[in-house]
Amino acid sequence: MMKNIYVVGAVIINDGKILCAQRGPNKSLPYKWEFPGGKIENDETPQEALQREIQEEMHCQIEIGEKVEYTAYEYDFGIVHLTTYICKLNDGKPQLTEHVNIKWLEPNELESLDWAPADIPAIKRLAHELVF
Repeated sequence: MMKNIYVVGAVIINDGKILCAQRGPNKSLPYKWEFPGGKIENDETPQEALQREIQEEMHCQIEIGEKVEYTAYEYDFGIVHLTTYICKLNDGKPQLTEHVNIKWLEPNELESLDWAPADIPAIKRLAHELVF
């Protein structure tokens, strides 16, 4: 039976652009792009996990808004259940600690990157449907 992994991703918006983060070479899905975030711990709500992960990974504070998308995607290492949220940068500037690169892109530019498969439904929604 496949392992279920529950994760959250932050669609951080600043000046109309969205933060995209590139995974490092030693991670699963090396060099794929993703929304920053991570695993939800047993005692956390998705929003608490997202606040914690962005503080740990990017050394900044966010304000979490509405849900963008929920996706379940089966990888060879397990089923990733990803929920993404629109977020606003409140304090600090995103820093590279776990990622090798970040980019700020317009919604219509998102599909130009090589995204992790679980992120693609959110990318399609952001690029074609959501207005913020």
